[in-house]
Amino acid sequence: MQGGLSSPGALSHAYVQHPPLRCDIPDIKGLFYDDANKFLVAPTADRILYWKIAASTQSGPPNSDPINEGPILSVRFSLDQKAIGIQRSSHEVEFRNRETGEGCSKKCRADSDTILGFFWTDCPTCDVIIIKTSGLDLLVYEPQSNALRLVESKKCSATWYLYTHESRLLLLASGMQCTLFTGYQFSAGGIVKLPKFEMVMSKSEANNKPVLAAADVHIVTVYGRIYCLQLDRVGMALNLYRFYRDAVVQQGTLPVYSSRIAVSAVDNIIMVHQIDAKVVILYDVFMDSYAPISAPLPLLVRGLASNSKQAAQPADQQSSAYGGTLYGEGWNFLIPDLICDAENGLLWKLHLDLEAIAASTSDAPSILEFLQRRKSDLSMVKTLSLAIVRTTILERRPITLVAKAMDIILDSYSRSMKMVGGAAGVRRTSEQNQQSSFQPVEDSRVVSQEPPGTMIGPVINTDSVSGVESRQSQSNSGVEHGIANLAAHVDRSSLNTSSDSDGIANTSRAVSQATSSSLISDATGKRPQFVGEDSQPLASGTSMQHGTHVASVAISPIEMVQSVFVLVEDEMMGDPAYLIAVIMEFLRSLSKAGLKAPPDLYVMMTALLACSNRYAEIALFVSNKILEPSRELAMQLIELGRQHSLTRKLGVDMLRERCLHHDYVAALLQDGYYLEALRYARKYKVITVQPSLFLEEAVAKNSTPNLAAVLSFFAELTPSFKTTSDYSRYRHILSEMV
Repeated sequence: MQGGLSSPGALSHAYVQHPPLRCDIPDIKGLFYDDANKFLVAPTADRILYWKIAASTQSGPPNSDPINEGPILSVRFSLDQKAIGIQRSSHEVEFRNRETGEGCSKKCRADSDTILGFFWTDCPTCDVIIIKTSGLDLLVYEPQSNALRLVESKKCSATWYLYTHESRLLLLASGMQCTLFTGYQFSAGGIVKLPKFEMVMSKSEANNKPVLAAADVHIVTVYGRIYCLQLDRVGMALNLYRFYRDAVVQQGTLPVYSSRIAVSAVDNIIMVHQIDAKVVILYDVFMDSYAPISAPLPLLVRGLASNSKQAAQPADQQSSAYGGTLYGEGWNFLIPDLICDAENGLLWKLHLDLEAIAASTSDAPSILEFLQRRKSDLSMVKTLSLAIVRTTILERRPITLVAKAMDIILDSYSRSMKMVGGAAGVRRTSEQNQQSSFQPVEDSRVVSQEPPGTMIGPVINTDSVSGVESRQSQSNSGVEHGIANLAAHVDRSSLNTSSDSDGIANTSRAVSQATSSSLISDATGKRPQFVGEDSQPLASGTSMQHGTHVASVAISPIEMVQSVFVLVEDEMMGDPAYLIAVIMEFLRSLSKAGLKAPPDLYVMMTALLACSNRYAEIALFVSNKILEPSRELAMQLIELGRQHSLTRKLGVDMLRERCLHHDYVAALLQDGYYLEALRYARKYKVITVQPSLFLEEAVAKNSTPNLAAVLSFFAELTPSFKTTSDYSRYRHILSEMV
């Protein structure tokens, strides 16, 4: 089957990884996905086969459990994996103890009720919840007695339901058009009942009332937030809702180009698959922007996970390896990032091509912010981020743009260190910083502002990653004065010349903003929805996981120096003024973020200033502590002192101030001040300097008293000195001089 496979070399920002998990076993009764345990389940007549889905979908032999024969509508393992629930019909769910093999059933009256489904929960009051057309049954499973105990029944009508374990959110659809929803969240923190709400549906030309299907509603969890995406087939739009404890807010509308869509969530990016068009559109809702981050592009099949640069395979090779069609009829999209091809018995895992996304824009700050929020493929995130900063410098982009890129990198690192260290100074989210109340947009259901309230779970910073304006400046007046002084020597007009790519980036941003504003649904005539003053965003079951990888993604100042400045230094020696200005912006960003610069950076900057014969600025920066004192910097100043004596003195004085006694004594000896060096060594008991250096200097001066004083000093300071050959030799020289 050749249809639907991408052509060789086609550009794409998303792909599925080959080989997939193969589960094409004869005589299976379908494929089911247990999202709570991440099991792919394939029942046969008398057994259940299942695979544990890990980070990679590698094939392997399945595990198996014996079961009784009979029809199977769905299969779910308990959260402790000690029991299996099997829905046998629309009126019966069977529960089986995996250790004893004993079973029990929960049935409902066939003439009055229908079981829509069930799921296991970590709610403290119950273990399993059965969804019926008349409401919910909350049950406790007792494996010792092999029985089910009813805890509570919640009465509400339901035509169909939607549930994901990731969000712990259950939505029950009712009404003539199935647009009225009742919601519950069953989590370890208890039960939260959401207010009833209605989803928006456009009217058809014939004034028919379309019915909302379960396949047109999708629950996704990104950045610890729970969203619901609802396809309006008549209006050809995808409505986006966000859940709070006391409200459900429609936050925007995304365009669709196909009558059939599917939704996935990969690394906090929402993927909207336009199935008829066989393309996928990516959205990043971190900043509440509903403009796509890329153009609609096809989904590709990649060969090896370890080779992210591998191009798409030719269609014939893909066909022979896959044996199916991309976006085929048998594809079932599983939240968050899996695709089950039931016809061919395959399970695919979706991935983002970060390298392709980064290459698709020239807006360096924007793509850096995007990369710093990613958690998958951490080494690739670092590699791309460092390469983008290097390229920005080598292309001599405007200093303001380079400075913004530096702010993004260092702000991300600073925040990650605070999160890892549990510092009390972690900044609050924009939700906490905004006003306690706000007015909804007139005649609009959309609330684009982030509502106030406290997140349940860890704080997720929804400010821009750069966050320069919101950071408290920690720079001292010396730094600012030094930078201002340096600015007078840099031709800003030449440094801020925009390239053609800058114009493209600016145009792209303008188009993106215009597109974003046009995507927000007006929905006039509806009562505005807004969030209460004390409203709290509904926390997902995985919200505690967010932020755990930030420290691995963040780039430290040392990495910036080693992987950016050191690598660009040779190529920038022809224009040291530009690189000096870049380093000054980097120092400014470090100061704002409360971070220390690596000593090697000061050494590099001093060398660049010396190449431009700007020794006066070196003295200014050293005196104002803009160049932080260190042994490395002091030795560099001494080395530069061969061409400028005052610079050498700065280095020698820095050694003394840093109490680097050995190096200071050695520097005094190099300058011929051996008596001063001797007094300093006596005062601070510097025993690491070789006595021969002092003795040779005394002999060179042809001074008998000085040579005698040096011999006496070292004999007193180090008693073992009298047993050395140096003592005997110079004692003999002294006797001859007398």
